[in-house]
Amino acid sequence: MLKKYLKFNLIFALIFILQLVAEYYELSALKYITKPLIVISLLIMFAISTKLKGRFHKRLFTGLVFGLIGDVLLMLVWKNEAFFTYGLIAFLLCHIFYIRAFYLDFSSAPQLDKKGARIAIALCAVFSISFYVYIRHGLGAMKLPVMVYTFVISLMMMMAAFRNMRVNKISFNLILFGAIFFLISDSTLAYNKFVKGFDLAGLLIMATYMIAQYLITIGGIERQLVKRED
Repeated sequence: MLKKYLKFNLIFALIFILQLVAEYYELSALKYITKPLIVISLLIMFAISTKLKGRFHKRLFTGLVFGLIGDVLLMLVWKNEAFFTYGLIAFLLCHIFYIRAFYLDFSSAPQLDKKGARIAIALCAVFSISFYVYIRHGLGAMKLPVMVYTFVISLMMMMAAFRNMRVNKISFNLILFGAIFFLISDSTLAYNKFVKGFDLAGLLIMATYMIAQYLITIGGIERQLVKRED
């Protein structure tokens, strides 16, 4: 797979490294270039590879567009604190479109892997409730928006898990791990903002976020529905 996407991987690796350098050394001018390029590069790769054929690819592409909007808004929070809320809404829509894309795969055979689905529901419920209860005291006026966001991203990860046995293994694994990295990134951002800031938080948030979007994008490109024998 690495050879298959060699040129793109090299470009994305360069953006990845430059973004982390900009984050570590607080190079604002470089951030304004590299941060939007994270998702722009993925959008171009995804559109070229899939031609945006079918509802799955269109929904995933739309999710990436909202991810790009969210990136830009969060990058400009220093200008206006309200941009954090707008960025949250953009990423909420990003996750909703991912959920809608993953649901298409789940609905192709909803009766499959019921045990795995129950495990995914239990794990996501325990994590989302526990994490929200842990950070809620520092949320202030953001209690309701963060609660909704926590629910939606947990649902996104559940739907990624529900694709098991319905799509080819490589697509399932890439998107599931992408969803997990997204959850780690957003949880780290919430902890750093609402509980306690810590050194290198920006690096961890951006590294896990870039990995998440990359894995989901490649997983979407590689996606093939599994044909069932009746």
